[in-house]
Amino acid sequence: MNTEPEDSNPSPHPHLAEVIDASRRSALRHGVALAAAGWAAPLAAAATPSLIGFKPVPVSRADTVSVPEGYTTQVIAPWGDPVGLAGAMPAFRWDAGNSADEQAAQLGMHHDGLHFFSLDGSRSGLLVMNHEYVDPDLLFPDGRAGWNAEKVRKSQAAHGVSVIEVREQGGRWDVVRPSRHARRITASTPMAVGGPAAGHPLLRTAADPKGERILGTFNNCASGITPWGTYLTCEENFIGYFQPPPEPDAHQRRWGLRAGEQAWLGWHLHDERFDAGRHPNEPNRFGWVVEIDPFDPASTPVKRTALGRAAHEGATTVRTRDGRAVVYMGEDAANEYLYRFVSRDKIQPGGARANATLLDHGTLSVARFDADGRGRWLPLVHGQGPLTAANGFADQGEVLVKARQASDLLGATKMDRPEWTAVDHDGWVYSTLTNHSRRGTEGQPAPDAANPRARNTMGQIIRWKEDGDHDGEAFRWNHFVLAGDPAAERPEARGNIRGDAFGCPDGLWVDGRGVLWVQTDMSSSVMGRGEHAGLGNNAMLAADPASGEVRRFLVGPVGCEITGATGTPDGRTMFINIQHPGEAPGERNDPAQPRRFSNWPDQRPDGRPRSATLVIRRADGGPVGS
Repeated sequence: MNTEPEDSNPSPHPHLAEVIDASRRSALRHGVALAAAGWAAPLAAAATPSLIGFKPVPVSRADTVSVPEGYTTQVIAPWGDPVGLAGAMPAFRWDAGNSADEQAAQLGMHHDGLHFFSLDGSRSGLLVMNHEYVDPDLLFPDGRAGWNAEKVRKSQAAHGVSVIEVREQGGRWDVVRPSRHARRITASTPMAVGGPAAGHPLLRTAADPKGERILGTFNNCASGITPWGTYLTCEENFIGYFQPPPEPDAHQRRWGLRAGEQAWLGWHLHDERFDAGRHPNEPNRFGWVVEIDPFDPASTPVKRTALGRAAHEGATTVRTRDGRAVVYMGEDAANEYLYRFVSRDKIQPGGARANATLLDHGTLSVARFDADGRGRWLPLVHGQGPLTAANGFADQGEVLVKARQASDLLGATKMDRPEWTAVDHDGWVYSTLTNHSRRGTEGQPAPDAANPRARNTMGQIIRWKEDGDHDGEAFRWNHFVLAGDPAAERPEARGNIRGDAFGCPDGLWVDGRGVLWVQTDMSSSVMGRGEHAGLGNNAMLAADPASGEVRRFLVGPVGCEITGATGTPDGRTMFINIQHPGEAPGERNDPAQPRRFSNWPDQRPDGRPRSATLVIRRADGGPVGS
């Protein structure tokens, strides 16, 4: 989601990563040294053949999907189609007139992260996907007019997560309806709480005096999977759903609540728990990573507080050589941080039940990137260093609820909006830093080694590799690529891409062959304008981690974000999500003109743009991307 990012950490004081040699900083700001400096560049061209075998597609501004020659696409599971609940399969109404109860049985709006969980090899499985947010002007026939409790209920029902069953037959994929696996998880679904913050006073409310049962999840952005077969959904820009109190306290301000501002969707007008003045602890109950067992529709999702509270985007899980779980997470907000969680216990055979509390015990750390290409993980552990009661942290639960404040005190590196993470076959961990157009301006951090560009409109992909194993305290790091357009007038916007230009990297996925797939999220307010004028619509690109080569694989329709990537075990089918086609460029959509900016995917004269899942295959049946 590339709206104006939250920025609750604008303090100008330097962190350790900013204390660098003046001459090197000057070179970094202009990107001059990056192509040649070994500590900040992609690896030299490898002797092995490229992993990428397709002819790249050109930049496009069309209201369609472009893929390379020899590839086919199929649209499935658009917003409003029934998920397949037995006895509840309401059809989508083209005027957006479905009720709240009907929406609760349909796919939600604005598809984001997703994963394919196999049921029968590469022929059938479960697609689990997030629904990040809604556009009220497209969700209802008359948009925001006459805002009422029913509209709040439908808006909440269009958020969350969908589980659908899909099956391939004759080269086409279809959603199985009805399916015993089908499920909707919304902003009204009961959630359990696990980990050190479960039951904490900061999570207690009048409706939940024990702080152990939270209603709902929303603004679900990127996602992850675990080695034991569960889905991790990440609560990102949750703070915008809450109406600020008249005078927010320091904790509330640090998390983005500002006096005089209005909640994005007006839920508080008909669901008072979203009024932070009346219910100051309710925002503390969001911003967590939620674990879902997709194979058990009766299971209760669990908010895993040991992974810390943040505007979470992404939760990539790997295992250490001794069998413990490691989760890498970004926080999509300006000047926020990158996190890592290492479980205390080993992963057990037996799936979700055998590992039901694995993510409740372990150590959360925050990253510090030093100027010499080295870095360290700084543990967020109560009683260590400044994380004491004297500094406002009564216990480990409070450290986790106030992870931002704890990271501030530890001197972590403020990053340019860390979003998705991914791990390649050689153990390098990648994170997309989408942009930070205010870096280096008044009141904002100066460029530093990890975030080298002032007014960073294009973003970059940073990567690191721990010493020893994924639980190592120290790591080495470099920039895999600085995004940009070589034709840009401003040097800081040109980047150092080896191949096709792109801006604002967001989604990341490493497929079974080792290809790093990069998805972009330029805001509709900048697409086709200024420094982004030559980049067209948002796109998906394939990168070879060994050589750094980048090729444009797909371009999406007008106004959309390309997000979410997964595939079948045989690598011959890829699924991605097309989110918010027709997003208005810097303005609201007009309910009377729903097709003004896009009519993808249906192109009906009485239709409206709908987020949907795209199935991508090679016509000859070969592996996608080869």
